[in-house]
Amino acid sequence: MKTKVASILLLSAAKCLSVAADEVVDTVELQSVTVTAIKGGSSVSAAASVSTINAAEARRLHIESLKGAADVVPNMFVPDYGSRITSSIYVRGIGARMDQPAVGLNVDNVPFLNKDAYDFDLQDIKDLQVLRGPQSTLYGRNTMAGVVNINTLSPLDYQGLRAMAEYGRANTWKAGVSYYKLLSNTFGVSGSVRVGGSDGFFKNAYNGEKCDYEHSVSARIKAQWRPSSSFSLLNTLVISGLKQGGYPYEFVENSTIAYNDTCSYNRLSINDGLTMRWQAGNVLLSSISSWQYINDEMRLDQDFLPIDYFTLIQAKHENAFTQDFVAASSPSDTYSWLAGLFGFYKYLNMGAPVTFKDTGISQLIEEHRNEANPLFPIRWNDREFVLASKFINPIFGFAAYHKSSFKLRRFTIEGALRLDYEHAALKYKSFTSTSYAIMQTLPSGEVQHYRDVPILIDEAGRLSRSFWQLLPKLSATYSVPGVDGSLDIFASISKGYKSGGYNTQMFSDVLQQQLMWMLGVGMQYDINDIVSYRPEKSWNYEVGVKYNCPAAHLQVDFTLFYIDVTDQQLTMFPDGSTTGRVMANAGKTHSFGGEISLRWHPIKALEVLASYGSTTAKFRDFFDGREQYMGKRVPYAPANTIFGGVTYTHDINETQAIIANLNLRANGKIYWNEQNTLSQPLYALLGASLAYRYKDFTIEAWGKNLTNTYYHTFYFVSIGHEFVQRGKPWEIGVTLNLSI
Repeated sequence: MKTKVASILLLSAAKCLSVAADEVVDTVELQSVTVTAIKGGSSVSAAASVSTINAAEARRLHIESLKGAADVVPNMFVPDYGSRITSSIYVRGIGARMDQPAVGLNVDNVPFLNKDAYDFDLQDIKDLQVLRGPQSTLYGRNTMAGVVNINTLSPLDYQGLRAMAEYGRANTWKAGVSYYKLLSNTFGVSGSVRVGGSDGFFKNAYNGEKCDYEHSVSARIKAQWRPSSSFSLLNTLVISGLKQGGYPYEFVENSTIAYNDTCSYNRLSINDGLTMRWQAGNVLLSSISSWQYINDEMRLDQDFLPIDYFTLIQAKHENAFTQDFVAASSPSDTYSWLAGLFGFYKYLNMGAPVTFKDTGISQLIEEHRNEANPLFPIRWNDREFVLASKFINPIFGFAAYHKSSFKLRRFTIEGALRLDYEHAALKYKSFTSTSYAIMQTLPSGEVQHYRDVPILIDEAGRLSRSFWQLLPKLSATYSVPGVDGSLDIFASISKGYKSGGYNTQMFSDVLQQQLMWMLGVGMQYDINDIVSYRPEKSWNYEVGVKYNCPAAHLQVDFTLFYIDVTDQQLTMFPDGSTTGRVMANAGKTHSFGGEISLRWHPIKALEVLASYGSTTAKFRDFFDGREQYMGKRVPYAPANTIFGGVTYTHDINETQAIIANLNLRANGKIYWNEQNTLSQPLYALLGASLAYRYKDFTIEAWGKNLTNTYYHTFYFVSIGHEFVQRGKPWEIGVTLNLSI
């Protein structure tokens, strides 16, 4: 079979080299790799590793969020676990489970500053593009592993009504309607509403109820004005609400999901972006302004057991503002340039009280203290008390950047440089008020009350840090002559950067340890040392080949990369019976591997999509104070990503068609800890769909994970207990789409 496929590919390549320019070939048009993003110019640089998913492919493959898109892109992985606040993205072995993301996100040119809002349903997308490797010179902070650009439909380019409805297993349903209209030749508006819900797939054995239910609603208004060929204005307002359970974490000891306190995540988000473009002679001027608002609340039974240890309520309000001014030259055969100024301000107000309950008080406080001093044991007076923390986290930054592109015959040389400054501050207030009784053991063995001791902790402080970064990039591309179509060979070197900051999730443990220290058995943390972390930096080296043959309807991209990372930010679990997560800078790591993607139309009715990514990410130098991890694999990033999909379209007549799709997605091996003693083997998920299209109406039956593969998407430790989350089981459903 492999020999036969290779033979067909060789014949296609031979056809591409032999077809003359005036020969007639089938008019199956390969998807052009274009970028409507302002910083991308008119097309993606030939020296970029990029994957593009158009609207038709997204519908066919049921790509409804970044998690679905990641399955198609080589060396990109977005695990589905927890809730929609856990938007972890890994590319080429680099990622982040908390705080700053490693992959940026732009929707209609507007950057999302908080990854807590990354996980939303995609609607009416025009295309989705993933640029892999550092994009820091043009996009700045937190794009050291790549950037995702999403472009949605414009009312000036599309008019009409679009509607969809979907129903699937677990009473999962979605419905949406969009309307695009021209109010004049130069002004168009669109409005859309989308709602959805699900009962969930996993049951909490403690109360017999599904724990991963979800309900969501979103609305978008988009207006675009183009009074002349030299000026345009676009404004997009999106409001969305989310209410979900989530966190179906299994206790490893008995493979059961069972916890007695509430786990949930609710979110209200508002995003408004205004983009203006003005063609002034040979220069295109652009202004991108945005306001982003998040109001969310996460409730966690932090022990995830049917026992009263402790709970967390994390509620935050965040406002963010961005402004980007971009100037770019008109396309030229010899030299072109792009320059910009960027600034942002983000203000976070958050409260995160942890409530200690009876079992937590007994096992985590009283037992430790009484083991140290059994003659005078203590007994907590209140069997429930709060360790409260409030935070104000203002962050601002600015940057200046420039890119130049020189064309010298068949060579294209690009150089870019960015100067980036960021200042982060953290104002905190931590407090608790409780008391305990000291007991006295009499010679008779009787224990009696000795005295009460009040505990009052009320601390406040302010921390601040500033970061300067100089971010260069250099690339060269050679276009090979004598090829029908195009064959480009490229090489690039670039610096990546992920900003530093403060990890507020450790404050409950800081308070707990301070309380224990007051009892004589704990330790005192240096707050600045335990909650702050440094920026993560990388140097990325890659070489690749891009082959596009319209005659054979074949497109192949191949890339090899090597990445050196210093101060890689890793989420670690501290010693002892704690629930906090330390953001540690893990010395030095390196990552190397390759990726290949293929798009092929062997015949007009058949399309083949395939991609494979291989990553070896290891520690070069990481000692956490207890153990040296040099040579160990970096956890949570898969060693392999695989995708293969075949779509066959049978045209019954001019108005009717049947479309069948079969696809396979695979990830693994994934290590869960720095010791590399726990892992998820490579797993594969089979999907399929069958659709009938009549004019503007389509009905589709689909299935996901049809083999019901059992696999895990996450692993963690809480107070010494191990937990995992299982991936979703098989799903089937029906989707209706209408466009008129």
